[in-house]
Amino acid sequence: MSLARLLVLAVVLSSGGSLALEPPWGNEKTLRQRMLLESTSVCTDGQEHYAVVVPTDDGKFQFFYGDGRRFFQIPRPTDFALPGYLFLEPRFVDMNANPDYRGRDLRPYASIKLNREAKTCTVHCGNRDTAFTVLEPDKARELLRQATYEPSPRKYEPYALLRDARGTYYLVDRGFHPSEQKSFRVFIGPRGNLKQQQMVNVIADSKGELFSTKKGDLQLLLDREQPSMWIVNKKQKTELRPVPIAENLALIYNELGVYAGVRLGTPCDDL
Repeated sequence: MSLARLLVLAVVLSSGGSLALEPPWGNEKTLRQRMLLESTSVCTDGQEHYAVVVPTDDGKFQFFYGDGRRFFQIPRPTDFALPGYLFLEPRFVDMNANPDYRGRDLRPYASIKLNREAKTCTVHCGNRDTAFTVLEPDKARELLRQATYEPSPRKYEPYALLRDARGTYYLVDRGFHPSEQKSFRVFIGPRGNLKQQQMVNVIADSKGELFSTKKGDLQLLLDREQPSMWIVNKKQKTELRPVPIAENLALIYNELGVYAGVRLGTPCDDL
């Protein structure tokens, strides 16, 4: 392995402690890598906002977003039936989008649509479109070669949301990246003012999941056979109603307060 390759894999970025990514075209040593770089487009709004559009083997795209010096990878949808220009954007729900596209709800998705012939990109966030222009190939390649690439800056994702009869919400989230998905957090409180609880233990088995916190003997129980409960000192029980995550992304990201101001590494951070 070359020294350059080792450096790319070993550099820890000060912002989030994540390893730098090697760009999709690698070190450009093979014809395939060079062709991939040449087919990659860079779009900009002229305000130091850049979207990188990389074609993938499945006929879709991998996107990166950044300031031209530092790019974050935008996670691709896990549902491969979705159009390739989409990416999940839970903060901006487009109520005009198709709620039943082959059984999929497109409303919580944003998009980057590239028009090579017109040399334009359209970035769509919620109900707002922003026009980008495509850099000339030479300028694009120069910028891409000098930039650094990082995984998505997202640290956590919602795992479960529940609510009691008084309007108190119970949010469980976990690490966003695969290596951190056993790292859970619990937040409790009214809308807009949920407070993080100090975790003590997590138990998961075929019957459900138990999240214990430091505050006395408080436990959040998510049981697949019994109603979910908030248990205090093993005696006081409050029945909780599950709130579906997929249908309530805007509520979770915009109204509960847990993710207020968090950047997700997509163009919608700035546009």
